Amino acid sequence: MGRDFPDHFSVTADAYARFRPRYPQPLLARLAALAPSSACCWDVATGSGQAALALAEHFDLVVATDASARQLACAPPHPRVEYRIEEAEHSSLAAASVDLVTVAAALHWFALPAFYAEVRRVARPGAVFAAWSYGVHFDVAPELDPILAHHTEVVLGPYWTDALRHVRTGYRELEFPFAEIDVPPATITVEWTLDQVVGTIGTWSASNIFRTRTGQDPAASLRQQLAAAWGPAEARTVNMPLFFRVGRIS
Repeated sequence: MGRDFPDHFSVTADAYARFRPRYPQPLLARLAALAPSSACCWDVATGSGQAALALAEHFDLVVATDASARQLACAPPHPRVEYRIEEAEHSSLAAASVDLVTVAAALHWFALPAFYAEVRRVARPGAVFAAWSYGVHFDVAPELDPILAHHTEVVLGPYWTDALRHVRTGYRELEFPFAEIDVPPATITVEWTLDQVVGTIGTWSASNIFRTRTGQDPAASLRQQLAAAWGPAEARTVNMPLFFRVGRIS
């Protein structure tokens, strides 16, 4: 297996497992209900299992793959989740064996023609493909949002890769060869401390690239600015709208 995948996350695998949000259970239940059966789900680029663990509540088996061994080493075990170190474009799944293929916050990193060919190979008749992500802007509070926006657009601005444009456009510009299924809007809503907000942003690809190129951590100044405006509450409500591309595989 090749090792030329864009690995921006192994370096912060521990933090990724601690800080990246889980996905709303009603969303995953809705996607599971679209599948032709509940036998097998393939969760691609699973990271440390943020979606796979919830999907295991709806499937007999979730095969959760990721090209990063360090990411998978941080994934919690589950009796119905099988973790495999594999690139998205080359899985070890049997042909016509999967009811639902899911990609959470990762489709913009893939070599899409090869990946979609692999999706078609492993899909059962009537299987469903679902990709979703959140953007790079948190909705927290009027006194905090401008600080977060400045950090995202100005401080990290030079360090975002071209893949970010697909996140900004909600994946609408990505190739999508499946029969589209409309999915109602969903939002991740969490109560996060200052450490969790800063920790999550620290796992973004642009944050990791910033540290690699400059030898400095952009989180220090962000933490200082947010702390000055945070107020007395230990935790703040953070909203992260999700966008989707969902379709029936043909």
